[in-house]
Amino acid sequence: MSFTRNTASIAMFVAGCAVLAGCATAPSTRAERQSLRQDAEATLVGMIAHDPALRSVTQKALAYAVFPSVGKGGVLIGGAYGKGILYEAGVATGYVSLEQASLGAQLGGQSFSELLVLRTVADVEALKAGSYTVGADLGIVVLSGEAAAHTSFDPNASVFVLSRGGLMVDLSISGQQLKYQSFRA
Repeated sequence: MSFTRNTASIAMFVAGCAVLAGCATAPSTRAERQSLRQDAEATLVGMIAHDPALRSVTQKALAYAVFPSVGKGGVLIGGAYGKGILYEAGVATGYVSLEQASLGAQLGGQSFSELLVLRTVADVEALKAGSYTVGADLGIVVLSGEAAAHTSFDPNASVFVLSRGGLMVDLSISGQQLKYQSFRA
């Protein structure tokens, strides 16, 4: 399969998944819920391995959400979707889902992991109420294999991203909407 065709297929698949899965915050089966929790733990360990300064960021944060795999794709109009786990004071407390819509110059598909740091009680409450959004005004750090050697690490950033694969050209305007479901629900 050609690269262009493969990229277009990924983009269409991700957009379709985002539309179909947009209503479910928690995985539907016990095995899927357990797998998501394990994947979130492994993802956080991997992100800290890429940049050990993240350990301090998560220890100091009021709360944070870990999304092991977010799929994103688009051709002018795009979307992204992923499920994750919310941690408060380092303890997993519930499921979160991330939905993103974007408009602008974009082409391709990609998969990435995301760590969203919540620094205030108002942010945590907004996330739990379903009114927390992530926009262009938040600081974003893209982690790479060489991240530990960079001196530009910003511990005050709110979003940390680790690429998993794919290729996407993206010069678009987008925003992320998050939904929450307690483990007790």
